[in-house]
Amino acid sequence: MFEEMKARYLILYSVIGTIISMVTLVLLNVSVITFDVVSQLVMYVIVPGLYFGYYFKKHNASVWNVLSLTGTKKWLPLLFALVAVSIAFSLSMFWLQLYVLAPFAPWLVDFLLEEIPLPESPWYIAFTIFTIAVLAPVVEEFMFRGVLLKRLIGKTSVWGGILFSSLVFGVLHLDVIGAFLFGVIASLLYLRTNNLLVPIFLHIINNSLAAASLFLAPKWPASVAIFNFTDIYTKAMPNTIMLVVSAVFMIAAIYWLARGLPTQKTLL
Repeated sequence: MFEEMKARYLILYSVIGTIISMVTLVLLNVSVITFDVVSQLVMYVIVPGLYFGYYFKKHNASVWNVLSLTGTKKWLPLLFALVAVSIAFSLSMFWLQLYVLAPFAPWLVDFLLEEIPLPESPWYIAFTIFTIAVLAPVVEEFMFRGVLLKRLIGKTSVWGGILFSSLVFGVLHLDVIGAFLFGVIASLLYLRTNNLLVPIFLHIINNSLAAASLFLAPKWPASVAIFNFTDIYTKAMPNTIMLVVSAVFMIAAIYWLARGLPTQKTLL
């Protein structure tokens, strides 16, 4: 199903939709909240809804052809474990990036550590959490693990598709390395199960915990989180340990998931 979808059209429509919505909203001089809500709806609802709706209708298929609850329950414990390792790796990798930047670009470190003010509107907070925790994971998995991964496998190889689609996914996130490895794991989960719902659950669990940390416990975890310039050095030891341990587990998880995976295009 995904093999028939043109990735370049999805990218093109996303760019066009974003530009048109942004220009329109600027001309209408809407509020910042309205601008953000409409932009998110265009990116995560309207454009993908039209794109995937067209292809599913064209092939007389249902979304349940690529999503299935069957067999997903047994994967849930592993998904929670993978998310825990992924979050630990991302937090410690963020510290490493700050540690490297601190001597050369302290201004950039200050910018990255600047606290983001939380919105006051309850409905806007609810919308933001829903977007982060549900909309973004579902749409991004359809885009990256569905269309892009399968198209790239068809044009290169299984690992060519995994690595390049994960690289694109990583570049589009602030945590490039962590997002890249997350993309590799999500790709392997999809290819092993042939069920897009498994990486979607992985993504939802990850983003839900991230949203909870942002809105409910912004000071967590205090033992390793970096809140100011001094923390970069005073919390170096626990972050180094967490980075090494989480990296070992990430690599082990990728190795385990990749065992027995065909290296040719027989997955298509």
